[in-house]
Amino acid sequence: MIPHFNEAEQAVHYPPDRRAAVVIQPYMLWLVGAVLVGAVGLAWGHYLVLGLPADPSRAFGPGSSAGTPGFPWWANLSHWVNFFFLALIIRSGLSILMDHPRLYWNNSCAPTTEWVRFTPVIVPTDRRWTAKEDARYISPLLGLPGYRHTIGIARAWHFLTVPFFVLNGVVFAALLFTTDHWRRLVPTTWQVLPDAWRVFVHYATFHMPLEPNGFYHYNALQQVSYFSVIFVLAPLAMLTGMAMSPALETRFPWFPKLFGNRQSARSLHFLVTIAYAVFLVIHVSMIAATGLVRNMNHITLGTDDPGSRLGLALGGGIVLVTVAFAGLAHWLSWHRPRALQTMHAAVNGPLWRASLNQLTPRASYRREDITPYFWSNGTMPTAPEWQQLAANHFTDYKLKIGGLVEHPVELSLAELKGLGLEQNITMHHCIQGWSGIAEWGGIPIQKIVDLVRPHASVTTVVFHSFGEGLYGGPYYDTNTLENCLKPQAILAWEMNYEPLPLDYGAPLRLRVENQLGYKMVKWISRIDFVETHQTVGMGYGGKNEDEEYFDLLANT
Repeated sequence: MIPHFNEAEQAVHYPPDRRAAVVIQPYMLWLVGAVLVGAVGLAWGHYLVLGLPADPSRAFGPGSSAGTPGFPWWANLSHWVNFFFLALIIRSGLSILMDHPRLYWNNSCAPTTEWVRFTPVIVPTDRRWTAKEDARYISPLLGLPGYRHTIGIARAWHFLTVPFFVLNGVVFAALLFTTDHWRRLVPTTWQVLPDAWRVFVHYATFHMPLEPNGFYHYNALQQVSYFSVIFVLAPLAMLTGMAMSPALETRFPWFPKLFGNRQSARSLHFLVTIAYAVFLVIHVSMIAATGLVRNMNHITLGTDDPGSRLGLALGGGIVLVTVAFAGLAHWLSWHRPRALQTMHAAVNGPLWRASLNQLTPRASYRREDITPYFWSNGTMPTAPEWQQLAANHFTDYKLKIGGLVEHPVELSLAELKGLGLEQNITMHHCIQGWSGIAEWGGIPIQKIVDLVRPHASVTTVVFHSFGEGLYGGPYYDTNTLENCLKPQAILAWEMNYEPLPLDYGAPLRLRVENQLGYKMVKWISRIDFVETHQTVGMGYGGKNEDEEYFDLLANT
């Protein structure tokens, strides 16, 4: 069912240019090609020079088993639960990726430095080109929910699914190591590596090795593959995802560096997805090629009966349910998006508030870390008031600060500068995925708070912009007073030791470093202190939260 869009939404979700493209830098093609061709070439060299190696699977006699034969019910259940959640994670992840369809190995994210882009668009240099404009359309057949600029809903699906995917893995690992089933998956000797190579030589040279009965044991290559998927890919997916959190990066800057940098972590996160997809194709192909009926009985029923088709029927039913849920998920995304946003906030909001949001940012970057490129984003103000102020270099600008405060004020830019200057070099984390490191100079929000003295009931600070949201209308967002008082939280009038450029939010923009970029309002017109975000706009915390279903708390 196609959702109804108004004219503004139609223009956003159905852009004129919906061409697909995958443009990979030649060095990456050479690297991948060298690995694949090299592995197969070495296998053929082994075969042609040394002959076909002995099949290590022949060492297992009939009925011999590593651990208790068969598959316990919890392993079967975990297998299919994992399949269901992984399908949701991958599809929602693709929608998230396409909101910034470029992957890098550097934190600058400058166009032309990406190692792959999923867009035919070359960023123009003769006009302003925002990260929002650079987003690409993706079909709902591939992405959840699909279309363009649906990252808020995509993140709701992604982060709703991840906790249950992790919980499923933790329960599986706990049960695995409290029984002897672990012996099926965990190698106990380094001999597994040369044995796995021998099995690979058979496959690569089109000599099918003796296939052991998986009910009793796996061959060495299967064991290495399953171990890697469970104990390497899954943790790597979680850790690289965590490395993209602004709250985690600002407190523990060494953590993203475990993967090179923040953008390298994002690239590895995507490559883990590719690895899962490749494994799934090979895994299903081998299941079909080595006895579909029997293998499906193994993993669905935990029985070794080649004559019964019940396991095949049940497994096929689970796949159909997963496909049907994909259709339901698409319908929910466009007809009940607020319910998804609310559910996501109920599941992850308390978790993030108790963990990531408690972290305190600290300085870690130096002047030489400033990146040469920094994407611009947001709709430039068209209001005559802002344009006139800009024409006069904001000499007549007055920042209005009010709401539930004892001392409402209006301060000129000169008066704000007279209150003090704090300079921080920080990394900007956009919800779309790009990053950049810049210096920001301005007044700590703590000094504003000390000046206006908010009432004791205040929990939220509202920042109003001269600019507009994606679908029009004045832009605004909220941050908790607690986050506004953390280190490095400032109202910036300076970027990279120069006056804040118009593109990046002049005369003032917000910096709250444990949050994603959309919380850092540009072109600020006024600030209000309020009891709760529920009294602002539609009550969800900001323009993007109201209309694009973004997160109220943006720690990750």
